[in-house]
Amino acid sequence: MAKAKQQPKKEQAPKAPGTRSEAPPRLLTMYRDTISPQLAKEFDYANVMQVPRVDKVVVNIGIGEAKDNDKALDAAVGDVQTITGQKPQLVKAKKSVAAFKLRAGQTVGIKTTLRGRRMWYFLDKLLNVALPRIRDFRGVNPDGFDGRGNYSLGLREQVVFPEIDYDKIDKLRGLEVSIVTTARSDDEARSLLTRLGMPFRKR
Repeated sequence: MAKAKQQPKKEQAPKAPGTRSEAPPRLLTMYRDTISPQLAKEFDYANVMQVPRVDKVVVNIGIGEAKDNDKALDAAVGDVQTITGQKPQLVKAKKSVAAFKLRAGQTVGIKTTLRGRRMWYFLDKLLNVALPRIRDFRGVNPDGFDGRGNYSLGLREQVVFPEIDYDKIDKLRGLEVSIVTTARSDDEARSLLTRLGMPFRKR
């Protein structure tokens, strides 16, 4: 009796990025294993839920020329999507300002809010790749806190991110990064961000 022909095994397709079986982001693992216990000890928290953490990161760009130049808006959207891996939302003017020839409803900027894995991957890239690429970098402003444990910093050029090809951009464009934490004070947030690797400039 002839043996049945053995069917070749099907190759499994690679899992898409962001699936649950993927290892957690490096910076998140460091926070859970090392930074969280250090913060709990430093501030003597009674409950682990009191330990501050990064809640979200908001990346935004103001585009004043967008009202007259659709290509500038498309280019900025493309840059932010390339940098963050997430399509940004349009920010529209709430009021008309005659002095700036601005009408309510016109697009004046874009922003995207990162949470979860994308947030941690972006933070890791910002701290360990983008900031060190800034020419003559001496650290970020230590006074960028808002009094409620959140921190904002501005970047003059989007090309500090390795995904951006200098030869393909329409212009150098600055952007702002806001890191929202659950910290109850700026001191707690500063300790959290310092331990994550934020290179604050010495006063």
